[in-house]
Amino acid sequence: MPSKVVLVTGVSGELGGRLLTRLGNNERIDRVIGVDTSAPGREVLRRMGRAEFVRADIRNPLIAKVISSAEVDTVVHAATTVHPAGPGRRSVIKESNVIGTMRLLAACQRSPRVRKLVVKSTAAVYGASARSPAVFTEDSPLIPTSTSGYAKDAVEMEGYVRGLARRRPDITVTMARFGNLVGPDVDTVLARYFALPVVPTVLGYDARIQLVHATDALAVLELATLEDRPGVFNVAGDGVLTLSQAIRRAGRVELPVPRAAVPSVGRALRRARLVDFSADQVRLLNFGRVVDTTRLKTEFGYLPRWSTREAFDDYVRGRGLRPVLDGHGLSRLATKVMVAAATGQAADR
Repeated sequence: MPSKVVLVTGVSGELGGRLLTRLGNNERIDRVIGVDTSAPGREVLRRMGRAEFVRADIRNPLIAKVISSAEVDTVVHAATTVHPAGPGRRSVIKESNVIGTMRLLAACQRSPRVRKLVVKSTAAVYGASARSPAVFTEDSPLIPTSTSGYAKDAVEMEGYVRGLARRRPDITVTMARFGNLVGPDVDTVLARYFALPVVPTVLGYDARIQLVHATDALAVLELATLEDRPGVFNVAGDGVLTLSQAIRRAGRVELPVPRAAVPSVGRALRRARLVDFSADQVRLLNFGRVVDTTRLKTEFGYLPRWSTREAFDDYVRGRGLRPVLDGHGLSRLATKVMVAAATGQAADR
């Protein structure tokens, strides 16, 4: 069913804001409404065309009035936060993720005009552990890495979406489980992590990571909004990078630390307000995560433009990252680390 009146949540965020500008300049849509607790950035406001911004909190039941009074037929839920780039109040983010989703879906259920729901989710719902499969499919069990983290919020949120789909089978539901997002000007936890001059890693682990470029993520949300593409879809670029490969491509210095010391490093980074290193992220650095995107290509009908490697390289260029040390410096540093490690092992014996 063609979308005529679209409501987009989370428009003060980067992905939601960009989607608002795309849809606001699309002549096929009669009206576009962006909602959030704070206004989008100046650039989004300048470029959003016919779109409107309404300051509203999806945690408030009044969101139902916005949907009904505007006669919304398509809702794009892009307000979920899974990996905040910097330190934030966990309770506030959880309320937005869980309570906000419940209120929004309740409003959708009560509105007879809503016929389509597009949801931004995350591949973090699969978790990351030594027992994880090499590649996750959309049918893999959802096992978040912690019982109270942001990925657990996403699992709960997806459960509410499935409940709505059962109660309102007339609503077309599209769920996009995005891999880790990167781009030249996208602020994510991994973007901050790889920009650190010295990048801490877990000693003895070299996780495989899979990325999705921001333009591909935006294209998937836009296509799902404009056309009916029901189902659950993993969204990520082809191929993988190991953590060590990514660090070298970014010109950073790798600092392997014992696994037991990683939580302390994460707390130090949070206190310095550099990176919000949650338990979910630590597990990702240990074991990595790779998803199968066959369904995205064959059923949804979208072929990502950017591979994982290309997306990462574009992030490096866009951020203007320069090597921390030249080749000779890196060799000397590597030699010192190897000598120190050998000396430590000898002392232990």
